[in-house]
Amino acid sequence: MTRNVSPFIPQIRLYQDWLQQTRGLSFASYDDLWRWSVTDLDAFWQSIWDYFDLQSPTKHSAVLAVNRMPGASWFPGAQFNYVQQVFRHVEKADAAGLPALISHNEKSLAAGAPARQLSWPELRRQVASLALHLKAQGVQPGDRVAAYLPNIPEAMVAFLAVVSIGGVWSICAPDMGTHAVLDRFQQIEPKVLIACDGVSYGGRDFDRTAVLDELRAALPSVQHVIVHGNLDATKIIADCVRLTWATARNDAETAAFEPIWLPFDHPLWIVYSSGTTGLPKPIVHGHGGTVIVALALKTLHNDIGCSYAANSFGERYHWYSSTGWVMWNAQMSGLLNGTTCCIYDGNPGGSKDKPDWTTLWRFGAQLGVSFFGAGAAFFANCMKAGVDLAACGDLSSVRALGTTGSPLSEEAQRWGTAQFQKLKRGGSSTQPGPQDWLCQTAGAAAPSGGFDPHAVGERGGGVHGAGPPQASTAPSGGSDPHAVGERGGDIWWCNISGGTDFAGAFIGGNRELPQVPGEMQCRLLGCAVEAWNEAGEPVIDAVGELVCSQPIPSMPLYFWGDEGNKRYLSSYFDMYPNVWRHGDWLKVTPSGSCIIYGRSDATINRHGLRMGTSELYSAVEALPEVIDSMVVDLEYLGRDSYMPLFVVLREGEALDEAMRVKLNNAIKTALSPRFVPNDIFQVPEIPRTLSGKKQELPIKKLLLGQPLDKVVNRDAMANPACLDWYVAFAAQRAGAA
Repeated sequence: MTRNVSPFIPQIRLYQDWLQQTRGLSFASYDDLWRWSVTDLDAFWQSIWDYFDLQSPTKHSAVLAVNRMPGASWFPGAQFNYVQQVFRHVEKADAAGLPALISHNEKSLAAGAPARQLSWPELRRQVASLALHLKAQGVQPGDRVAAYLPNIPEAMVAFLAVVSIGGVWSICAPDMGTHAVLDRFQQIEPKVLIACDGVSYGGRDFDRTAVLDELRAALPSVQHVIVHGNLDATKIIADCVRLTWATARNDAETAAFEPIWLPFDHPLWIVYSSGTTGLPKPIVHGHGGTVIVALALKTLHNDIGCSYAANSFGERYHWYSSTGWVMWNAQMSGLLNGTTCCIYDGNPGGSKDKPDWTTLWRFGAQLGVSFFGAGAAFFANCMKAGVDLAACGDLSSVRALGTTGSPLSEEAQRWGTAQFQKLKRGGSSTQPGPQDWLCQTAGAAAPSGGFDPHAVGERGGGVHGAGPPQASTAPSGGSDPHAVGERGGDIWWCNISGGTDFAGAFIGGNRELPQVPGEMQCRLLGCAVEAWNEAGEPVIDAVGELVCSQPIPSMPLYFWGDEGNKRYLSSYFDMYPNVWRHGDWLKVTPSGSCIIYGRSDATINRHGLRMGTSELYSAVEALPEVIDSMVVDLEYLGRDSYMPLFVVLREGEALDEAMRVKLNNAIKTALSPRFVPNDIFQVPEIPRTLSGKKQELPIKKLLLGQPLDKVVNRDAMANPACLDWYVAFAAQRAGAA
């Protein structure tokens, strides 16, 4: 296998070179660049449009025509289509011999089978075939298409087909129970359902045909059903079309197919983020805003290059995710920049009976992954399991580790860094490995002999897009201000924090900045992020509410069916009008790096997936034995997620082992095994306000060590006496710690 090496020039450096050459703009520090990007929004976002050479058959009349949140108007007059941007890479990537998608599932990886590869031309053909099929079924721009599929190439093909003709995509993972899926899909009334017959996970097969039947019965808007035989390719389900048939067409019409041009803000997909009350929020993002933000994030900050560009030739991008997490969307966005995407469907920790946290590493080694991303909990589990990466195959291609979903602990980051240092000392690579380049501040002197990271030899040339070509030889005997550190440095960690809510990240990486374990390197370009105190003032080196004071193009267009934007406004703008409050605790350090300390609201964040507490209550309180319940997630200040469930049981019922199993099974069935609590406690009462609202956030703060009188007003409570139990419980936990 031809191994890729780290891009010699960081993508963010190429962009800054381009700014200097085409705009006459240069910045003494990243902080200066960031401040320009959030104060001159028109100039910054126009530069991103031009740098990536985005295309529209009509010109936009402005960059940001209306600056307000919500309701910002971006690039009015422009036309766009996510798939137009993907298809731009087909010929060049294929001519370079590079695939679009490479994939494994549990069974193929365990069997030692070769990975599946989908070429760029075959990706385009399958997308065209399915798009034409959907058009024949009457799918029009604006119609919703719902999918119940795992993280497989077919899901990405289906997405591209739907949105290429203006359909609005929405997907749920097959590990979600019927109730949770219907809570989402019933809100959007899909015309078409694309589903699978089952999934494999943790060494077991799970048939989902009964769930499919329930979904069809409960979604009267569905006029057409397409089924992928994920477990049994030969299985035929009545009144359903097989996906393999719908993607098999190969004729002149498929060859001539072109995605349609749509308004810049035409709905692209509906994703879901749950609050503490009501149904999951059906969040609508637009084509243009999603694409332009994804390109800036993936390329400039995640340093993921185009696979056929000389500076990043052979790039292979992997971020482990289920289709129920926005990181699935983020993985797919690699296609926007012509990057080969590597996807894995299955349990990254092996089977329940025989845990194996080397699984995903072996996948990365076999496929020659260069950017290896996963949830922070994955790396923590690998550390706790004592994984030795030297036993996982040749990982010399890995140049960057990406994390998100929850704060990555210092301990886990140091573990991963030490593992890659060990791999390097062991001589696992016969050529300069991607980890051989330090992520340091620009301006480091070149090693003796005048090595120039611009001197890419036969790999010389320009980055994809409008960036300038690079010199193929080094200045004799000199040093280069673009050098990012001497060979022999640490693996680069790209720790990011963002959200489903705006399909992007606020905080992330910069390959030219120093790394500090447990911190994220910077606030992202174009994201006016600050930590605000209780007075609504920005603070440095203190924990505050994460806010974004200026709009970014990928913020939601609206919530589906949200009359008057009521839920949208209450979700992000209830505390600070016209300023986005994200719901995370943030500290910005004096150096500009950032630390996320968990959720500032009562939303559950388990293994990178956010779930509203109301969904869990629906599952638990449906049991006849349960009168009331409350759950809190105590992920904060670097702690691992700890989620206790408090239940009030009917008279005569006891919280014995059988009841615990029943409660856990109810959560597994209705939601997902990911949301099973760490502990369950029987309590006399759930604390409520005078209006009947559960006091989740005050109890969360109490259990995190804050004094009772600072977190709750007894006079505003319906049952203040019940707090005594929780105070005693908090004291017991504090004593045990």
